[in-house]
Amino acid sequence: MNKIILHATDLDGYLKDSDKEILAQVDALYRAYLDDCKRLDNAHEEAAREEAHRALTEGATEIGHYLKNLMVDEPAIHVYSFETPREQHAQASRLIAKLRNPSTGHEEFLYYIQRAYELLFGHVYADAALPTKRSIITPTPVDVPVQNYAVHRIPDVDSQIHNSVMCVMLRGALLPSMILSKEIQEYSSDGFVTPFALFKIKRDDSKKEANMDYILDLDKSYFNLASLDGKDLIFADPMNATGGSLVTIVKYLKDHGIKPKSVKFINVISALKGSLRIVRAIEGAEVYTLWMDPVLNEAAYILPGLGDAGDRLNGKDREENPRNIIQLIADYGSTITNLYRSQVREIEKTVLEA
Repeated sequence: MNKIILHATDLDGYLKDSDKEILAQVDALYRAYLDDCKRLDNAHEEAAREEAHRALTEGATEIGHYLKNLMVDEPAIHVYSFETPREQHAQASRLIAKLRNPSTGHEEFLYYIQRAYELLFGHVYADAALPTKRSIITPTPVDVPVQNYAVHRIPDVDSQIHNSVMCVMLRGALLPSMILSKEIQEYSSDGFVTPFALFKIKRDDSKKEANMDYILDLDKSYFNLASLDGKDLIFADPMNATGGSLVTIVKYLKDHGIKPKSVKFINVISALKGSLRIVRAIEGAEVYTLWMDPVLNEAAYILPGLGDAGDRLNGKDREENPRNIIQLIADYGSTITNLYRSQVREIEKTVLEA
């Protein structure tokens, strides 16, 4: 089998001693927070519940302030709620709350993921392009007394996006990558559709966070190495837990002589450890996330997290018969595939012509 394997112990080797001290401090803060979670879960009287609510709110605020202060010294890690005006924070916070909620069903979950990536695109690209703008002149359905046209000014992102390749870490990352590619297409002056590179990578969930393996299956991946050299590589994955999948892929590319112009990892939720590992392991890489969570559990799931984002987006695969990429796209149904038809065509071309 043609596979590349990275071990969690290799990842931790990129961390500084100061990083490990920070992660230990965050772990201690979150252990206290978990005690308050337990108190709320066991509270039966209203007064006890109110006290648990108060303690949880204070604990979350303390952790949030700690993480925000840490990011002042980490210019390659961009947290939406730490970098944008306070007026914008409520929208992001509500989105994350809806995504975390176990009662948020598949259709709603997809809707909020789409909204999350619209916010992230604005933060990563549109805000960075300002004050440079260009005009869009659009005909409207109104033709009395004459055909009407509307003029809108939008950020000119062309210089940032025309060298981009969308790198998909299957399978939970497929739809977020399509969403982000669609945003790029809509903002570009010429309807630019990003090329796609598809990497079949998974982590060995039979292992614990401390000894996790990350396995890149080259036989089931679809990309052309030469076409990635000198490109702005974009990775869009809803969750960045350990950073292992991204580091495995980028290290593989660099070991084969590929020198990306830039690497951007765009997440809805990113764990502190995963963010630190990426910016330490990959020179010049940047992490953009709508929200930062503090810790991982023993199974390398983000806490407080939102569960398995891939399963909540795509439904679960049967272990003995996992869907391939074409089947996964087909299961999205006509509504999604029609909305992202340019992206679907580009992905099909990548797979079928590889």
